[in-house]
Amino acid sequence: MTKIDVQKKIQDENDRMAAGNRKAFTDAGLLVLNLISSPGSGKTTLLESTLDRLTDTMNVIVIEGDVSTQRDMDRVRARGASGVQINTGGGCHLSAAMIDEVLGELDLEAGDVVFIENVGNLICPSTYDLGEDVRMVLLSTTEGDDKPMKYPAIFHESDLAILNKIDLLPHLTYDIEKVAGEIEVLNPKCEILRLSALTGDGMDAWIDWVRAKLAEKRGELS
Repeated sequence: MTKIDVQKKIQDENDRMAAGNRKAFTDAGLLVLNLISSPGSGKTTLLESTLDRLTDTMNVIVIEGDVSTQRDMDRVRARGASGVQINTGGGCHLSAAMIDEVLGELDLEAGDVVFIENVGNLICPSTYDLGEDVRMVLLSTTEGDDKPMKYPAIFHESDLAILNKIDLLPHLTYDIEKVAGEIEVLNPKCEILRLSALTGDGMDAWIDWVRAKLAEKRGELS
């Protein structure tokens, strides 16, 4: 009897599609960031605050992933981004095939940066390459400080971790140094930024990080 590893087959196909997406993004000179977090951590608020600081000098494209509605897409469009909504209809993550399906709706050549806001989940999205340059995980101080060791896979796979809602630290029993330390243990190469998307504290460092990554990507292509 021949045994077929279904999960491996699915991942192989996803990786093939991701490679195609990556080529399309790279050919257009785009920096692509895949933003992953649990629900309520502040992904869309971070995007709004980021767009307020970038859209005067950059064309930003947003691909929004949600189970249903286009509420988050409406929010980022109001801040000057172009983009497209993907509703998974119950799926817990975006896949490379979903991204491939919407590429024709996007003016990639006119863009500079693409933010992919993944479905709110710390588990499923961690294993699906979408063709991004940067996989980033967002944690908020309101989630508790036990997340890195409870959900290690996403931290193993991430290039950047953002610790959000630092303005609430005085009101919480949240050990931010413990969180940063555990992320470093799980992935010493993962960069860590601390900010408040709501108050703007730490946002300058984040914007500088995005600009530097875009310059790095385009420098590699020149």
